[in-house]
Amino acid sequence: MITAQNVVRHELIGLHAKVVQARNSANTGIKGKIVDETYKSLVIQTRKSEKRILKGMATLQISLPNKSIVEVNGGLLVARPWDRPKKKLPK
Repeated sequence: MITAQNVVRHELIGLHAKVVQARNSANTGIKGKIVDETYKSLVIQTRKSEKRILKGMATLQISLPNKSIVEVNGGLLVARPWDRPKKKLPK
């Protein structure tokens, strides 16, 4: 089960996300469903198109299945999706 404490260790594809802060100000405010993930980026499907967001340069609000919202520093997500569960995280 995905919770606020373990969201960075779980699959993100299919969850809804909103970029609340980004180094590139054009990316701030982008929201939609995460449809793809690579080592350094997330692809978010918006109403009009797909947007690629660099993980390390953004802060995201992710909506969890239990209707809670978690704010995540994208730097914690920088890893291959299958390697993220093995990654040591700061407490």
